[in-house]
Amino acid sequence: MLLRSCWKSRHKNSSGSASCWIRPGLAALLWLCVTQLACGSGAMGETKNVIQKDAEFDVTYNDTVTSENQTIYAFNHTVSRNKTEGVHVSVDVLSQGLESPILFVVRQKQAVLSFQVPLILRGLYQRKYPYNHVGRTLCQPPTRAASETQYFFVDVSTLSSQGTNYQLRVSRVESFTLQTDKKFSFTASPSQPQYFKYIFPDGVDTVIVKVNSDMNFPCSVISIQDIQCPVYDLDNNVAFIGMYQTITKKGAITVQRKDFPSNSFYVVVVVKTEDEACGGPLRFYPLRPDELIDAGNRSKVLDVMVSPAINSTVYVTGMLFCLGIFFSFYLLTFLVACLENKRMNKKRDVFQNPADMSPAETGKTPASPYEYGSFADNGSTLSSEAITDSATSTDNNYGYMGQEFFKRRPILNHLHHIAIRIERSLDSVGRSRQESLSSVEEDDYDTLDDINSDKNIVRTKKFLCVSDLARKDKRILSKKYQIYFWNIATIAVFYALPVIQLVITYQTVVNVTGNQDICYYNFLCAHPLGALSAFNNILSNVGYVMLGLLFLLIVLKRDIVHNRALVRNDVNALECGIPKHFGLFYAMGTALMMEGLLSACYHVCPNYTNFQFDTSFMYMIAGLCMLKLYQKRHPDINASAYTAYACLAAVIFFSVLGVVFGKGNMVFWIVFSVIHILATLLLSTQLYYMGRWRFDSGILRRILYVIYTDCIRQCSGPMYIDRMVLLVMGNIVNWSLAAYGLIERPNDFASYLLAIAICNLLLYFAFYIIMKLRSGERIQCLALVCILFTAVVWGFALYFFFQGLSTWQKTPAESREHNRDCILLSFFDDHDIWHFLSSIAMFGSFLVLLTMDDDLDTVQRDKIYVF
Repeated sequence: MLLRSCWKSRHKNSSGSASCWIRPGLAALLWLCVTQLACGSGAMGETKNVIQKDAEFDVTYNDTVTSENQTIYAFNHTVSRNKTEGVHVSVDVLSQGLESPILFVVRQKQAVLSFQVPLILRGLYQRKYPYNHVGRTLCQPPTRAASETQYFFVDVSTLSSQGTNYQLRVSRVESFTLQTDKKFSFTASPSQPQYFKYIFPDGVDTVIVKVNSDMNFPCSVISIQDIQCPVYDLDNNVAFIGMYQTITKKGAITVQRKDFPSNSFYVVVVVKTEDEACGGPLRFYPLRPDELIDAGNRSKVLDVMVSPAINSTVYVTGMLFCLGIFFSFYLLTFLVACLENKRMNKKRDVFQNPADMSPAETGKTPASPYEYGSFADNGSTLSSEAITDSATSTDNNYGYMGQEFFKRRPILNHLHHIAIRIERSLDSVGRSRQESLSSVEEDDYDTLDDINSDKNIVRTKKFLCVSDLARKDKRILSKKYQIYFWNIATIAVFYALPVIQLVITYQTVVNVTGNQDICYYNFLCAHPLGALSAFNNILSNVGYVMLGLLFLLIVLKRDIVHNRALVRNDVNALECGIPKHFGLFYAMGTALMMEGLLSACYHVCPNYTNFQFDTSFMYMIAGLCMLKLYQKRHPDINASAYTAYACLAAVIFFSVLGVVFGKGNMVFWIVFSVIHILATLLLSTQLYYMGRWRFDSGILRRILYVIYTDCIRQCSGPMYIDRMVLLVMGNIVNWSLAAYGLIERPNDFASYLLAIAICNLLLYFAFYIIMKLRSGERIQCLALVCILFTAVVWGFALYFFFQGLSTWQKTPAESREHNRDCILLSFFDDHDIWHFLSSIAMFGSFLVLLTMDDDLDTVQRDKIYVF
């Protein structure tokens, strides 16, 4: 039907532009503009031929359009409330070298869709990509009636004076609604996006939408949008609404029913015009700003499947499992403590038996009254209670054979206890000065020149014992090492508060914008809870906190026992074994708890900008463990808390610089490698000479003098061979790591820095164990069990760590290629198991440091070698 005026509705017989069919809202405005152009009612006063055609589905229409005519295709279809069918409009432009594009306007009951062909999509730097074949899926407005016939119209027009040939085809999408647990394959391209509808089944509150492809490129975007029109399904507007993420081969989004009031949503898949967002190559910049670039074939075959996610029962099971594992360590520790206490009580009961025996027991006749434990002849008496008390206070000073020796010789037993009591009396007189801990300063003992001279003599001996490096008052050193704990507690508060605030902001931005490329989750095993997107990765960090607290309780118990021994003036506590200083242990337990808290904060939204939250206290733990190993046999000369934390702050500073500026920056790596090597040399010198050297203007002269006297004038070996072996091995390791960093320049600088700390810690620990055994010392059963158990757990932990479920060194889309399904209770993934095992392994490592020298508790300090 051909009309010379406005098009008349096939359902209404009225003429004139005033009788044109008007729809409310945006549809009315757009249609009004089109009809005004078609009717020629503007200033030009021209008339345009408007052709209306009754059209059918699945029929290809080949027509021509010019500026003189406009074609309208009228379609109708039946819409059911219980069944949703998609309608797909496909357009091809057959003419080449068009002056003006063809405009297609699709008018529906409650929506209007318009697009031009060729479709121009923009990329980076204003690149323009034309597409002559365009396919769009129509938005389906909801209907309240059980069945309703709806009409829609496709208007075709152009401003080109030349005839333009095109093809139009409208077809139904039979598989428009996705089925649960059923895979559906389809093809998409930048000009032919696809979207499908999913309806939540009864009893399912959370589903996970998985999209897979065998092709890395072209880069794609998956979006979850509410059921409303219009649907944003082009590269330039897909990020306007809903949740979205870029994908190469693999993508997944967890969707909750509570976020969609209609209990349904659209799954939109868009292919991007360029691959740069997915880590692909970037095209050259166009020579002319308006030059059109041929995008080539960018079709991609994808599969989509929607599966139910876990229910609340799995959440509860996962939480109970996690808490149960670590509470079992509390129970095991309690049982071990009970057994140890029972063993000590039994040992104490043996030593508290009467020391004298009857003649029938000994088989001898008393030779004198002394064998009955009385000194009545000279007027001095020692009651059996006093003797027993004295024996009790010294029950740890001698082995079982020594106690039996005195038991079988009563006269010697009495003389022995008298000597001990006299020694205790003299000792108590020498310790009559009872200043408080806060009134004693380290400088009280290190200000006289003769003391400094004595240091130079003692610390440069060829063979040192712990007694040589444990000469300072224990109260001074206790105060010195307690500062470690208070400083790290202060650092933790000031560090954690802004971190928590920042990650909450990150999570809020993700939830508001829907941009899931901000955070690098394992999307195939990311279980949301409340506002958190990956609750399981946060929950698995509770082990660090619980085991850190347990370690603090164990240290506190040992601290209390040791202080009680000091109050009793126990010789073992005063003069035997490795000096007991618990400040560093308290700092280590606090650092382990903070590692759990900050790791949880990092996993709220893991990405490269906040990875330092996860590693900062790892550096501190490694540094504190090395300091504790060194402090064991060098208590007087160990670094102060201020020096130690200043060095750790410098490490964290370089970590931040490396993350921000280190990627591929040769200048940064040269500077860092030089600083690394110089720091290694300075620390080696400090350790070799026990701090008895000066870094001043004469350092070069002294170095040359040592080289001349020890290497040129006469060839002499190092004076401290054991220390030299450790330092040579340490320098080899650190120089090798520096060379590796300079050559390879790894992208993950924070992990590289952590590897340096761990390698040095393992090297020093191995050296300590070897030297301990070489010195004739032994490792007790409990410490040996801890060492073996910790080594096995570390092995399994590292296996799961290197699985690599995500990586912020790549783009978010490339990172998702490493995502894997949950492997434990359908709730925890490989990285969660790494959290479990590494927290247990760190706890075991701390126990090794706490117990490895328990065999020396009854050995005089002048018999314990320093290495």
